[in-house]
Amino acid sequence: MSNSANAVLVAPAPAASGAQSPLRRVLKSGPVMIALAVLCLVVIMALFAPWLHTVDPMQIDPTQRLKSMSAAHWLGTDAYGRDVYSRVVYGARVSLTVGIGVAVFSMVVGLAIGVVAGYFRWVDAIVMRIMDGLMAIPGVLLAIALVSLSGASLATVLIAITIPEIPRVVRLVRSVILGVRNEPYVEAAISLGTPTFTLMLRHLVPNTIAPLIVQGTYVFASAILTEAILSFLGAGVPPEVSSWGNIMAEGRSFFQLFPGLVLFPGILLSLTVLSVNVLGDAMRDALDPRMSRRL
Repeated sequence: MSNSANAVLVAPAPAASGAQSPLRRVLKSGPVMIALAVLCLVVIMALFAPWLHTVDPMQIDPTQRLKSMSAAHWLGTDAYGRDVYSRVVYGARVSLTVGIGVAVFSMVVGLAIGVVAGYFRWVDAIVMRIMDGLMAIPGVLLAIALVSLSGASLATVLIAITIPEIPRVVRLVRSVILGVRNEPYVEAAISLGTPTFTLMLRHLVPNTIAPLIVQGTYVFASAILTEAILSFLGAGVPPEVSSWGNIMAEGRSFFQLFPGLVLFPGILLSLTVLSVNVLGDAMRDALDPRMSRRL
């Protein structure tokens, strides 16, 4: 009686701790905690921009051109007399909007195409040739071409950055579906007459969730960086919109006079992208069973 009681009391503990151990170890690491803190600060900065001692980022004051840091202008002013601190804070909104939008749209579209291409062999041959053709074109050049044809706007930039990211998601989802479509439980569902849509939704799509989460973090970081590149080249959001790329593009002519016009948004951009990549690596380590066994 005592042995069975001990077994009941002791046995569940290792299973519960073992199931949570990889995730806990990853989240408790120093770099991951720092990256999470930085990303949370950027999100808070974007959400509460109007209440963080900011002014209208588009307000022009020619009498305050290229002023150094002061109590009135924490990060100085640009060539038009606009407050750099306010423009940098509001610029986080554009970057996060583009990053989240591109990640969500590319994953939704890529998931739908990838599942169909991985399950139906005749569709696979057609779809993957189209995806290979899109991947052969550099993403920045394709985005510049789309923006040039449609005009500069936030919606156009979202679409232009999303299209080059879709083939990468499609290839990931397709590889996962190819690995699981011959599993016994999938063949059993087919033999029982399960409708194709139900089969995909219940048995195939759940296997893609973990890889898609990890891929989504990399797409998020890549989209933020691509938006900054497009804005820096003048092919992104309109110049009057506060974005980190626009601030750096306008400030490069005055870099020797006031380096902060490039350094302040550049540092925030670098920290945001680096933090997202660190979190993506951590999520990969936590969600991949092979990596979890090494932790």
